[in-house]
This record gives sequence, C-alpha cells and structure tokens, in this order.
Amino acid sequence: MTHVIEEIDKVEILTLQDNFIDIVTKDNSDVIQRALPLKGVEVSNSILAEHGFSALVTITRDGQSRSLLFDFGFSEDGAARNAEALNADLSTVEVLALSHGHLDHVGGIKKMVEMIGKNSLDLVLHPWSFVNPRFLKITEEFKVYFPAFTKEKAKACGVNLIESEEPYPLLDGQTLFLGQIPRVTTFEKGAPDLCCEVDGREMPDPFHDDTGLVFNIKGKGLVVLSGCAHAGIVNTVKHAQAVTGINKVHAVMGGFHLSGTDFDTVVKPTTDDLKAFEPDYVVPTHCTGREVCIYIEKEMPGQFILNMSGTKLTFAA
Repeated sequence: MTHVIEEIDKVEILTLQDNFIDIVTKDNSDVIQRALPLKGVEVSNSILAEHGFSALVTITRDGQSRSLLFDFGFSEDGAARNAEALNADLSTVEVLALSHGHLDHVGGIKKMVEMIGKNSLDLVLHPWSFVNPRFLKITEEFKVYFPAFTKEKAKACGVNLIESEEPYPLLDGQTLFLGQIPRVTTFEKGAPDLCCEVDGREMPDPFHDDTGLVFNIKGKGLVVLSGCAHAGIVNTVKHAQAVTGINKVHAVMGGFHLSGTDFDTVVKPTTDDLKAFEPDYVVPTHCTGREVCIYIEKEMPGQFILNMSGTKLTFAA
C-alpha cells in the first residue's frame, strides 16, 4: 500500500547530536552549513559530540516552514546543550518522532521536551520501542544492559504517545514516519549480539521498532533519514520507495550501524546498493563507523557528506 507524501520545497536537517565534531571544517555550501565556535566575535562556543543522534528537521512548502524533532540524543542534556549553543528555536516543533528505543536516541527526551515548552505533543514511535530488557550479550554470563525506555518514562515527559507499526503521516502528510521496515536484503542481518527478552525468553533483538523518516523534495526525489538502521539502511530506503511509490532518491542520511561488521559480506554490498540508488547525497552518521565512512567516501566521493554535531544540511528543490 502506497501513502501519499506531499512534495515540499526543502528540508533542513540540523544535527543536534552526532558522534563527531570539527569546528575548523571549511566546506560550507548551499547544502552544508557548519556550526561556528563563536559567541559574537569570541571563540568560546562549544559544540559537543556524543555517541547519540538527534535532529531538528524543518520543512518548507510554499513559503511556510514547519518543524519536528527526530530522536533526542544520549545524555540527559547533550542535545539540549547543543540546541542552546546553536540558537535552535525548539518552540517551533509540532511533533516528535523516535527511530527506536535505545538510550542513545531517547536519553535526552525530558530536557528536549521541556525546551520545546508545549504540552501533549505527539510522540510517534513503534510499540516495540518499549520492549525491555534490551542488552549487549558479551558471553552467556556477561550482559551489558541498556537503560529501560518505558511508557511511564515517556508519559512523564508530558507527551501523547502514538504507537504505529505502519507508516504514519506527519505535518499534514509532508513527512512520513516509515513504521516497521521489512527485511528484504540477504546481507542486512542486524546485530546478533544485541538481544532482548520477551515473556522471559531471550532472543536476538529483531528491532521491529527501527525506523526512519522520508521527505519528498519537489523535482529531486526522496530524502531518507534513519536513526541507526538496525533494519538495514538499504532495506530502509527500499521501504521508503515502496510506501511512497517514488523511486528517485535525492539523499540518504543517518546511522547505518555498520561499525564492526564484515566488509566483504555486509559493508561492500550495502555500499554497492547505496550506489545503485544513485542518490545525489549520502550522509552516514552516528553508528556507521569511521572505517566504513572512509570506505563510503572513497566509493561515492561526489555524493558523500561528512556529518557532525551542529551541521545543518539543506536539501532543496
């Protein structure tokens, strides 16, 4: 079933948290705007990097701009502090969306909602986001647990929960929450050491909650934004194409969760399929992994953008 996604004139993705920062990068362009380390004319404005992701997304259509917040970062105040340093106006946010229920995407939710300053904002997520416990299994005896994200914690932030396994339109259909991502590739198998328990039974986490957002840029095609892509970034893009009925891909951005995976059986086929989409831009973030980012840049030099905390990317008609 396809979902109508309205064309927009541009989407601006301001990264409030990512794993990397370099305040002396000099590659500003019509697409890329890097954060400045300035307060007035003094170099005293620090932008923080953490192992997490959060983005303020602003879409514009016919001169009208609207905003949403996608993910909330790792620590309680990391993304919020960056929002303050960047003078990001969170009061414009109309809706919240979550990529999945891991701490590096929900840790800052309370502070971020407080900064928005609105009661009962919708938080759109997949119901599997609340599955607990979730953990990294080192050995049978040694497991490292993720702090639980629960409905009680979410509701305590003052949000209205919208749980959806299906694609869900945001901002009057100008953005689409992708819902559960079907696994169709043979090489994107997730992370078998990331586990969960359901009804007392341990299993590799299927990450049913892993999802993303998609935007439709007039004359350019889709912009696909993921959080971690535990479902596979290729699966995520294919699902975005299937549910919108639009094949042209303008940009693929987000965590690709390829750090530590095998190059020949996972990284190379992922990159080959990304190349086959023929995007104008590819922007690996967060959990993609340094070596993988270097490889993708080598393979897609004209399309690759290095993301970092504080960077605003503008994809426009």
